[in-house]
Amino acid sequence: MEKINPFNDNNVLIKPTRKKGEPLVGPDAIMVAIPSELKVMVDLGHAERAFLGKSNPFKLFIVKKDKDLPLALAGPLLGAPQGVIVMEKLIALGAKRIWVLGWCGSLQPNIAIGDLIIPTFALSEEGTSTHYPVNNKKRIQTSSFLNKILEDALLKANLPFKKGPVWTTDAIYRETSEKVVAYGKRGYLAVEMEMSALIRLAAYRSVELAGLLIVSDELFSLEWHAGFGVEKLKKASRESCRLLLNLCMDGSSGYLTNHDGIGQ
Repeated sequence: MEKINPFNDNNVLIKPTRKKGEPLVGPDAIMVAIPSELKVMVDLGHAERAFLGKSNPFKLFIVKKDKDLPLALAGPLLGAPQGVIVMEKLIALGAKRIWVLGWCGSLQPNIAIGDLIIPTFALSEEGTSTHYPVNNKKRIQTSSFLNKILEDALLKANLPFKKGPVWTTDAIYRETSEKVVAYGKRGYLAVEMEMSALIRLAAYRSVELAGLLIVSDELFSLEWHAGFGVEKLKKASRESCRLLLNLCMDGSSGYLTNHDGIGQ
């Protein structure tokens, strides 16, 4: 019997599409993983809830931009499967540059609760990204162009950050001490639940993607230290929301609006 490789078959039965009544959005879209951060960003941007079909397991808001198409805010989301559902819809609605705001757990002693991380690439221990075949011999990474825009904005705002690889896993209750030690020694900065799949999807759909992760908890001591509710985390979340919103609204002084390249 002939063996079938389902991962190389692109004749999909369910396609991500823009349905009747759903909005067209501008090239920039922000995916916000955490409900509290989504609310902050919606309030800051005076965003309006947008219509989506009943099958979408997330909320979509739009921030109006004068004569331009609106900025999309979408979330909350948890894990690679839901993250990909959100991102596929945003792309179908017109987004070409995806900015991700989320939380992560530190694997490094010099990265503490409330610190900021720009992920460059991700080790995948999730089951979604393998379904998006990408013919690329080089390591698939976040957009160097968007990362540079984000770095410049953080430096201008006097917000320190680290930049480097992260570990993505579906199984938060299987973040074992052996893995924390091993991946920490290999230079991975943090663990989270979506980035590897989102990076892969961005390459597959030929869009650009950058992430800004806020450290919400620490694992490097091999004891779990959660920072949920800590003021430093709340402050970092507010500052990150404001920064990403302003960056997408003002086009980072024209850099975004003048950029036509994809995947650079």
